[in-house]
Parts: sequence; structure tokens; C-alpha cells
Amino acid sequence: MYSWLGKNLPQTSFIKGLLCSLTLAVSCGVGIPTAKAAETVTIRLGPFQQSLNISDVERFAKTGKLPEHLQLYSAVLTPQIGELLNRQLQVDPGFADKFIDELARSPQGRQLISSLEAAIPGSTPETLQAALNLSLRQVNGLSAIGFLRAYPQENITVDASQAAQIALAFNANNLQSQVLGRLLERELLVKNNTPFQPTFDPAATGQATVQQQTLTFQDSQRNRRIPVDIYWSQQNTQAPLVVLSHGLGANRQFFSYLARHLASHGVTVAAIEHPGSNSTAINKVSSQVNLAQLLPAREFVDRPQDVSFLLNELEKLNTQAGQLQGKLNTEQVTVIGHSLGGHTALALVGGEIDLKPLQEFCKTSLSFGESPGDWLQCAAASLKDSKPQVKDERVKSAIALNPLVGRLFGNNGLSKVNKPVLIVSSTEDALTPALSHQIRPFQQLGGAKYLLTAIGATHLSITDPAYPASAATTLVREKRGQETDALRELIRGVTLAFIKQDTPEAAIYQPFLTPAYAQSLSTREIPLRLNSDLPRNIKPWLGFAIK
Repeated sequence: MYSWLGKNLPQTSFIKGLLCSLTLAVSCGVGIPTAKAAETVTIRLGPFQQSLNISDVERFAKTGKLPEHLQLYSAVLTPQIGELLNRQLQVDPGFADKFIDELARSPQGRQLISSLEAAIPGSTPETLQAALNLSLRQVNGLSAIGFLRAYPQENITVDASQAAQIALAFNANNLQSQVLGRLLERELLVKNNTPFQPTFDPAATGQATVQQQTLTFQDSQRNRRIPVDIYWSQQNTQAPLVVLSHGLGANRQFFSYLARHLASHGVTVAAIEHPGSNSTAINKVSSQVNLAQLLPAREFVDRPQDVSFLLNELEKLNTQAGQLQGKLNTEQVTVIGHSLGGHTALALVGGEIDLKPLQEFCKTSLSFGESPGDWLQCAAASLKDSKPQVKDERVKSAIALNPLVGRLFGNNGLSKVNKPVLIVSSTEDALTPALSHQIRPFQQLGGAKYLLTAIGATHLSITDPAYPASAATTLVREKRGQETDALRELIRGVTLAFIKQDTPEAAIYQPFLTPAYAQSLSTREIPLRLNSDLPRNIKPWLGFAIK
């Protein structure tokens, strides 16, 4: 999921985004509420200045209707912007101190506060933190209107150009995940006085020579042409067949480094390409600005069905004379998926899709402040069947790398999963933020589970740097270089160890599914953690809500 991010937004969308950034800046506000409240807000953009009465802004936010003297701004002061002004960040008041403390200590939090200082002239870090703390304790939660009313001067001035930069760098969901990252780094650390000293390295290339073949299958029933790259070796193995499912706008070569690594250890890999959401399909609709309309709703069902169709075809191929005969274990399958492919993997392993909560969210709560992943999930909302059945019993386990989850499985659809699952999460993933797309979903899983957390990594950090840079880098800074080498090393080792748990070699690979292994590869730039459960003091964070 990445190529659609490089599109040029129309001017009205930029203006709306600018207003969203102003809302964010004001929501995080400065000062401690006093009896003297602000009456006006002045928006400054170069030599241009415009003052608005806060009472007018508040009235607009509540009713969605502009006073007659503000009709000039009707093109940008839309009802959606009004909803955003009223949007609230709700936190357990007893947890507010800890949230602000973690925010102030994290590099991202310090960057945000520094940016807010520039966006709101006269503010200081101390007043920003004090105001955040006090605002989070309010009964109705933190909102832009609530802060405006509390500002201890008659007028609050916002520098629009500075605020626009904040809009590009932060959204509320992503900020929560980033703040949580510092806590995860500390609380997920498992102390062990004995250095991790393995007898071999599962991240090293195996001894088997890797062979590759490209096949194409035609699903005439659904009119879908399914290309697949098969990676295998002559090494005899009882390992499961692995199916790799790419993300939105990618293709079957996206994780070739991982496919080749697994095949060098005797694991046969089928890297599938989904024709409705690959790079070719997304480039055809690249002018589509609304991410909620970027994909046909059927694609969320077609992708798992692509995998099931592929397994049917490979089962036939496995019995035919040729190089692949006997190497396609279609009755014991692990699906590995990235981003949208992560959703595909979770659906196949038993996650029950439940679209009613998603449909309600997309209808009533979707706003400009949501992450791209939150918008994209709404493409599924128009499916006629709110609980499509796509589970495939041949899929015995799943690895979801930075998966797109959100509300696609409803409130407890992932609790239906009773098979092993590994979820990989990056705390600076701006596309599918960790808290809502990986950490909350991980907590729901019912079977054996692992959470690999890469502190400070981004959505594409686990991907091959040799793969062409995406258009996403023009809008979202991705970490894909040398600083993420250790993360990809861990991905190679942990993935192989996870797959080997379904083989007679399970015991010798089990040490590589432990916190000690992940922490042995941890770096200052990207601390790494691997856990099978969340500590108790992490769980209050799961209750964060933005309404």
C-alpha cells in the first residue's frame, strides 16, 4: 500500500488540509485556562491575516452552518471541517499524566511541541504540556473548540504556513502510536542477564540453490488473471507452502528478498499478484483523490479468493511430472502479507470480516484527520455481504506485516482466529498506525501469537531497499536504508523460525521466537521487541479513542 500517495491534491483539498492542521495546532494549544478566555483567532499566512470570532467558529462547528458574514469561506469551511473542530481525543483522566509524560519524552513528541511553538507564537514547551494535560482531563476530552475557549488571552494567533507543516507530519492516530512507541520500547523489554548465543543464524542464506519460475493462472469464474512467482530448491523438506500477498499498489516482486531467503532453506514460496490491487490497477485510477473509493469493494473478498484459487491450481500441479512435483504442500499453508496483504492473510487464517462497525464509522466518523489506512478500509464498506466467508482451512498460520486492519474485522472478528499468527508493527507507520491497525488487533487474537515491534520504523522499513522507491516518499518519510538492515535481518530469521514450527525442526528454531533473539538485533536507531502478550500497564493505551 503505497503508490497512491504521490497524487497531487486539488487546491481545495490543500486548503481543507491546512484547516485540519490549524485544528491540530489549536487542539494541542497553549496556556492554562483562566477566567480570561480567548474571543478571537487570527490566522496568519505571510502578509495575509484574518480574524474570526471564536463564538462564530463554535456555532459553525455545532450546527455546520456559517453565519452570513462568513459565507466568503464556505468553499473551505465545510460541515466536515466543523466535525473536525468538534473531534475529541478521549483518554482516561487518570492516564493523562502518563500520556503527556511519554509525549514530552519521545523524539516525535518533542518535534510536535517544537512545531506547535512555531505555529502558535508566544507559546512555550511548559505551557503546551500543561495545557495538554489539563485539556485531556476535561469531561468531553481534548478538542480544538475546547482549547480555544480556554486560551488565556483575548486573541490566539496561528501561523498557517507552520501549521501546514504539522499537518503533513502528524495525524492524531499516528501521534498516539509514536508516543506509545517509547512506552513499548521500555515495557516490552524482557531483561535477561545471559547473552543470546545461538548455534546457527536463521537469517543467513541457506545452503540450497534457489530456483524461480513464473506461472499464470486464469480464473474464468471470476475473470481474474493470476500471475505467481514460484521459488523453490531441490532440498527435501516437510515445511509448509508459503504464499506471499503484496500490499496495495505493489506486485509479486515486492518481497523477493524474503522469498529467496525462505527458499534457500527448503521452503517453497508462491508470490502471488492480485490483479485488482497491484501497481497496474492502481496506476489506472491514480487520479482518484478519495482513498475510500480507490478500490472496488469486491477486492477485499477477491484477494483471499485469489489465494484459495491459487492453492487449487498448485494442488493439481503438485501431482504432475516436473520440477515442482511434490514441492507444493497445499494442505499446510502459511500466508505472509504486507499492509492490505496483511488483511488478506488474517482473513484466510480465520479472521471473521464484519463490516457493520466499519460502515457506521465510514458514514459518521471518517474525517480529514484519519490516516490513509483508515480511509482505504472504507472502500470495503459498500460490500453487500457484511460478513463474507473467505477462511481457507488449508491455511494453518499467518504472518501479517504492518497489516491494514482498522475496523475491517468488526469489534471481535479476530478473536475467531485460533491458529498461530505473527504480527509485525512499526511505531512510526503513518499509513497504517500501529495502535489501531496492529496492537489492538493483536490483543484480540485467540491462538498462539507473536508481536514483533520495530520502534521508530515505518510502513516500508521491512521491504527490500532494492525495490524501486515509491511515490509515498514524496509525502511520508520512509526509513528503508542502512538503519533498517537489522530489522530485515530479524524478519528473515523470525519468519523462518515461525514457519519451521510446523515441521520436525520446530524445537531447534523455537529460540528464535523469543524476546532475547529480537533484542540481540536491536539497534539505537530501531529498537526491536518480540512478545507473545502485552504487559498489563500497556493495556490502558488500547482504550484511547478519537471521536
